[in-house]
Amino acid sequence: MSLRAYGLLLRTRRMTQVCRQAHRAATFALSLPLQELQSPRTALPQRRLATAAQESSKLDKHEFQAETRQLLDIVARSLYSDHEVFVRELISNASDALEKFRYTALSTTNEGQLAARDRPLEIRITTDKPQMQLIIQDTGIGMTREELVNNLGTIARSGSKQFLEELKQQQQPAQASSNIIGQFGVGFYSAFIVAQRVEVYTRAATPDAVGLCWSTDGSGTYTIREAEEAEHGTKIVLHLKTDCREYADEDRIRTVIKKYSNFVGSPILLNGKQANEIKPLWLMDPQSISKEQHQDFYRFISNSFDSPRFTLHYNADVPLSIHALLYFPEGKPGLFEMSRDGATGVALYTRKVLIQSKTEHLLPKWLRFIKGVVDSEDIPLNLSRELLQNNSLIRKLSSVISSRVIRFLQERAKKQPEEYEAFYRDYGLFLKEGIVTSSDTSEKEEIAKLLRFESSKSPTGRISLDDYYKEVSPDQKDIYYLAAPNRILAESSPYYESLKKRNELVLFCYEPYDELVLMQLAQYKNKKLVSVEKEMRNQSQDPAALQDFGEGSLSSAEVDSLLPWLQSQLKGQVAKVKATTRLDTHPCVITVEEMAAARHFIRTQSHQLPEENRFALLQPELEINPKHPIIKKLFSLRASEPELAELIAKQLFANAMVGAGLAEDPRMLLTNMNSLLSKALEKY
Repeated sequence: MSLRAYGLLLRTRRMTQVCRQAHRAATFALSLPLQELQSPRTALPQRRLATAAQESSKLDKHEFQAETRQLLDIVARSLYSDHEVFVRELISNASDALEKFRYTALSTTNEGQLAARDRPLEIRITTDKPQMQLIIQDTGIGMTREELVNNLGTIARSGSKQFLEELKQQQQPAQASSNIIGQFGVGFYSAFIVAQRVEVYTRAATPDAVGLCWSTDGSGTYTIREAEEAEHGTKIVLHLKTDCREYADEDRIRTVIKKYSNFVGSPILLNGKQANEIKPLWLMDPQSISKEQHQDFYRFISNSFDSPRFTLHYNADVPLSIHALLYFPEGKPGLFEMSRDGATGVALYTRKVLIQSKTEHLLPKWLRFIKGVVDSEDIPLNLSRELLQNNSLIRKLSSVISSRVIRFLQERAKKQPEEYEAFYRDYGLFLKEGIVTSSDTSEKEEIAKLLRFESSKSPTGRISLDDYYKEVSPDQKDIYYLAAPNRILAESSPYYESLKKRNELVLFCYEPYDELVLMQLAQYKNKKLVSVEKEMRNQSQDPAALQDFGEGSLSSAEVDSLLPWLQSQLKGQVAKVKATTRLDTHPCVITVEEMAAARHFIRTQSHQLPEENRFALLQPELEINPKHPIIKKLFSLRASEPELAELIAKQLFANAMVGAGLAEDPRMLLTNMNSLLSKALEKY
């Protein structure tokens, strides 16, 4: 073998040994937890040598692992739905740092353990358009080198969450941690949504702490070096991407602060001027809040210019932690509020940080006119703090708040009846919607306590269902109501005549949907809600059992001969014709099984059906008054003027359908009415 060949053989063997050692080292490294790979204190000899070399040059260089780089990319590109939330996340982190320092200062008795104990606790934000930079700085607790590696070098490790766990282990009071916001450990990395490079300058709160600078472009490595210029606390410098230069604009940042972080507990100074001047009133003592503060706060959260009509300030610890401040608007509802497609006006906060400005399912749709804030620490959030999780807890929260709103309105109705009456005129429709849409029987009845109607015994003013319940005899099993366009038509309605003679109390419903609401309610306490039209149909007697229709009426034999004739003339339109003694001034009346449902059907769907199908569905019954002059004359005209009698019969039926509100189009009456007039005037 030549010397050259022998040399090549030796070099090949050495390379084989090196490759085997490298393979063993790589296998051992893959078996370590991710945190150990990210830590500068890893047990690998190679890492020790590299760390020693870096420390000698005062610059630590760390590498994100492949999985960490992937996760960082997900956080920066996919986790948050809106770019601007990075401002919320970084301000929340700064607020946590201030709260940690504040707690440490209060719990540490040794003056020498904290540096610059008396420094102002604030968040300073600076925008630099020429340099395309955004700087967010706090004067809080700061970080050591180890904390930089652990908190910023490891995604999803939350320093705030660790702080809360330590407090819990020390059995510290709940209020000590009530202002800590962070929980997931990903908020800091939202900076990479808009930044191409991030620098973090920090100095821990201890007297001998070294200033440090953590820096990365998010591509795979980060460095840590000593920085004498670093102040106590933490300063984050964002070098913005070209397409995100808007976040170097003062007005843009002010808008985001106002939207998400306006109520953070510490002052936020934007280019030297405080940007969060409005206080979180929902966390304050209700007795300490002035009317002017409520007006300003209401206008701020509702973006309106009116004043609140009622204010509900509600705090609870069980069954859920809730701090709510809800306003009932003074102005009338707008078109968007009337529409069920509109979003609710209540914003959801967690520890004074906005989660959603228009929160679905926090309140039921029928309470969408309410404006305000709900803050709860028990709200289950997803990782980006933008979506709610755990529907059962949300439903429970919604139920608790809805019940409190209903009880509040019931109190206002008793204590401020005139103000409540004005509110009911404007927003009563929403309460009725609540009865129709609610699936909870007990909730329906609670909302029903808020309803107000005119009655047959109250010419002015309206009464509640409770008022009706108290006025009638306990033996009366029903609450009667009558649907009519106005009071005049209600009092002259043929359906009301018999109850009027008996001096029964009847509620008058003037809105088209009132009877549907009462039909959905079905009963109040132990009394059924009954339409007087249905009551008339149920109580009508069988003509065969009637022997006497009263003085001056047709005889039973005459009635028996008239009814079949009318049935034949109105064939295909009426299901039955019968006589009644429950009418006085009206010649006839139409009854159907469910008048409210029938009227709703006529208004919404009947135009899709032929006339014969419509009558087949309605099954109307015509009840005639044998004492009425028209009915008596009709009986005699059958023989002497059959054509005129036929026109009268059809006109009586058409009139009764209009009186019942079941005529699809009253203009259809004109043809028959003109024919009737022409026939009646032939002799003149």
